[in-house]
Amino acid sequence: MRAPRLALASAAVLAAEGAALLVFALIELIGLGAGDASSLPTALALIVLTLVGAAALFAFAVGVRSGRSWARSGGVVFQVLAVTLALASLTVQPVVWLFVLAVGLPGAVGFVLLVASARAEGGSARAD
Repeated sequence: MRAPRLALASAAVLAAEGAALLVFALIELIGLGAGDASSLPTALALIVLTLVGAAALFAFAVGVRSGRSWARSGGVVFQVLAVTLALASLTVQPVVWLFVLAVGLPGAVGFVLLVASARAEGGSARAD
């Protein structure tokens, strides 16, 4: 079964977020190599967890594209966490608007697309 357009758009957002996390992990790794880390074990743990998050987002993207409900559920959790992180960052002074928008907007768009995709696939399943 081919995924509908909403599922493809949702998968694209999840894959883009996964790619962003990969870039962030690479930046962390370069910083570690430059000696910017105050604690090596903590820096390594952060890099590993960032890579795990990126792998999860890529897995959710593939799953959403193939119509798996577990992938939509996991994707929704990541989107809610992204929006929550963006909203929480509004309390930091001065507010870094670029971060708020770069994390919050894709999270909100991804959430809306995932929910719309689930509704569309649920409606087509009931029609069959």
